[in-house]
Amino acid sequence: MNINPSVARLALAQALSGANTTVVYATGAIIGHMLAPRPELATLPITMFVVGMAISTLPAGQVARRYGRARAFQLGNLSGVLMGLIASLAIVQGSFALYCLATLFGGAYAAVVLSFRFAAAECVSPEEKPKALSTVLAGGVLAGVVGPQLVSATMNAWPPYAYSLTYICSSIVAVLSAMVLRGVKFQTLQPRSGPVVARPLGPIVRQPQFVVALLCGTVSYLLMNFMMTSAPLAMELCGISRTHSNYGIEMHVIAMYAPSFFTGSLIKRFGESRVIFAGLVLTALAAITGLAGISVSHFWVGLVLLGLGWNFGFLGASALVLKCHAPEDGPRVQSLNDFIVFGAMAVGSFASGSLLTTYGWDWVVGPMLPLVLVAVLSLGWLARARGSAEASQ
Repeated sequence: MNINPSVARLALAQALSGANTTVVYATGAIIGHMLAPRPELATLPITMFVVGMAISTLPAGQVARRYGRARAFQLGNLSGVLMGLIASLAIVQGSFALYCLATLFGGAYAAVVLSFRFAAAECVSPEEKPKALSTVLAGGVLAGVVGPQLVSATMNAWPPYAYSLTYICSSIVAVLSAMVLRGVKFQTLQPRSGPVVARPLGPIVRQPQFVVALLCGTVSYLLMNFMMTSAPLAMELCGISRTHSNYGIEMHVIAMYAPSFFTGSLIKRFGESRVIFAGLVLTALAAITGLAGISVSHFWVGLVLLGLGWNFGFLGASALVLKCHAPEDGPRVQSLNDFIVFGAMAVGSFASGSLLTTYGWDWVVGPMLPLVLVAVLSLGWLARARGSAEASQ
């Protein structure tokens, strides 16, 4: 299989950068529980991570549009380096506020990393866009191994300050990612006959397929973040060792990205809506597994199903977004999509920690099912809207 060299570099950068995100999700709630003044604030660092993603998407898209994606990637990697250094300092000083600031920078880094999938689509022909998009996300398989193993290998390396060395290593990983990205060659848009005028966002975002893509992408990412945020802390509160928790996150992240080797082909064969539907079903099964018990196997199986559901749901929704705009409108529309997705996630991640510490694990996974149902119903609405449009032609 021939892979575009720039797509391959983006996939490798996704693997390295994604490892930093995995470090935050594997440790954020646990470190938050160690440093926070109140138990219900344990997941606030991850909430700040998601807030960083949300507030950075529109500025990152603007930078990419005005100065090119390479400049946006440079700023993202700088944020990743700062996250690691500030987080390490926060742990040494025992500062909860400083750790939250570090994860805010980490979220900014993650927002830029998620744009890799759209950047890859600009490097290939239109028919190869779903495959390029999924190839980049497939790089996350390595992130699923590197991140948790990095945590396991370094979390106790500096005994008075658990996880401090972990975050120093994450800064080094961000530097390596920046080096890989320097070799990416970005294609410029082919000039059209006459001046190119950007479309207003209003007509674009009112399209039924954009509305559904946004809703399904939001639900898929929100619920994945909602359950994964609390899972490491929930396992610790249930008496499960941190090593088992790290393995659970490792399997989850691998499940998030491993299907990407063939998700693009599934989208081309069956269409975005069917792939999204499959993802929503898997997410519902993850919630049901979480309700069934709190053993190690229940957590592990639930996290694997959650990762698979995210891959199909979010990747299918991302591919649907690509059908909603012209190439020159891409950065604006994509950054708006991601801004709304991450904004919803910020609310969900904080609510997840509060529900866990106040009411227990069942109140984290139970509310996931109604939101899955809403997303499924939106797919049915889109199918009817498309049928009506075809009948009127």
